[in-house]
Amino acid sequence: MPDTQGLRVVMVIQSYLPRLGGAEKQLAAVCRRLRQRGLEPSIVTRRYAGMAAFESIDGTPVYRVPAPQPKPLAAFCYLLFGFFKTRSLRPQVLHAHELLSPSDLGILAKRSLDCPLVVKVLRGGKLGDLDKLHHRRSGQRRIRRLKQHVDIFLTISREINQELAAEGIEPARCRFLPNGVDTEIYQPVSEREKMEIRAALGLPPGLIYLYSGRLAPEKGLSTLLQAWDSVCERYPQAHLLILGSGEMEAELRKSAGRRVIFGGYVPDPCLYYQASDLFVLPSETEGLSNSMLEAMACGLPVLATRVGAAVELVQNGENGRLISAGDCAELAEAMEFFLTDPKEGRRMGTNARELVSQEYSLDKTVERLMDIYAELAGRS
Repeated sequence: MPDTQGLRVVMVIQSYLPRLGGAEKQLAAVCRRLRQRGLEPSIVTRRYAGMAAFESIDGTPVYRVPAPQPKPLAAFCYLLFGFFKTRSLRPQVLHAHELLSPSDLGILAKRSLDCPLVVKVLRGGKLGDLDKLHHRRSGQRRIRRLKQHVDIFLTISREINQELAAEGIEPARCRFLPNGVDTEIYQPVSEREKMEIRAALGLPPGLIYLYSGRLAPEKGLSTLLQAWDSVCERYPQAHLLILGSGEMEAELRKSAGRRVIFGGYVPDPCLYYQASDLFVLPSETEGLSNSMLEAMACGLPVLATRVGAAVELVQNGENGRLISAGDCAELAEAMEFFLTDPKEGRRMGTNARELVSQEYSLDKTVERLMDIYAELAGRS
């Protein structure tokens, strides 16, 4: 085990708890584990309306710096006030989450403090970190700064590795570090326990497909509802459960057909995974979905599009099915497959749990991260 006792790590991220997205949820879980292992992580993030400038969350100090609107002013203030706050914390390692403003702030702090900088790339492909930079006037200049100042890029998919290589970033500076899931919390339950959970949650009998995540255009939910209309015509015993909130919620509720259940925003959907039979992720673009990992850890087969890390995580025919993004007919056919062969779905779910337990556990992710910190801090 590397010597990381007392190592001060400042995490720089756009937003943090109680705002809850995939990156925020993953970082919170990682920080809890790091503190248990003797490290001293701190969070520097933006302060949104109604939030305190400082609080301790699960023992981790969270510093929120002003970022008033409009957007250009918010970015400037985030960098200015974030720089002074980060410098005051005297980090031994800087860890920025995303190639955008958090990395800009990380580079500023690194140049002042002369400490190593790790950057996690949150998403590849369309709407990914590099794609966003390519569509901004200052994008090429910012990419050059990243190439010059970042010590290690953390990637969650081969897609991101390829994008970084295309920018001229050598493979030795890229480390594959997928998101992790707590497999002791997210785990399968017996059929009897599943029925008890369903009753407690007020869910119907029959096969349940589950989507959990933001209700946003890039998540492919319009395609999902269109495919579902075709499926539920022939299989009246099945239901589609949609958890989450977002800009498309009202539109989706209005267009949803029969046997679609909207569960709203659920901070911890573990019980819903355990009550369901299959997880569906129809995204047009994606990084490494925490919801997908959690569902697989709970023993659900996955039906996902060939985007982001899903192509590495989902082994077609072994722990789920992969389909083309935006293909309504292919999605409907794949959904019907699991209805006609539930035994095969259960086999895939068992394989999904095994893969996540072996390769994507939170403990393994944190151990790899600690090794990287120790290497950069010269304490290995």
